[in-house]
Amino acid sequence: MAQLIVRNLDEEVVRRLKLRAAQNGRSTEAEHRAILEAVLLERSSQESLKQLLQSMPDVGEDTDFDRIEDRGRKVDL
Repeated sequence: MAQLIVRNLDEEVVRRLKLRAAQNGRSTEAEHRAILEAVLLERSSQESLKQLLQSMPDVGEDTDFDRIEDRGRKVDL
């Protein structure tokens, strides 16, 4: 396994990392590892546009989406 050293971190970042680690019952190093894994190894849980469109219910009629002819504005001269 590789090691990673991160230098020049803002003190507030370190404080929040320690706080988050304590809240999750982990060491600071384990929390750091968990954050990196969650961000970098994340499997996309978002649906693709195709999947989203296919999941939409089939309701209505195609004519519901017909375009209304634009007749322009009536201008009084």
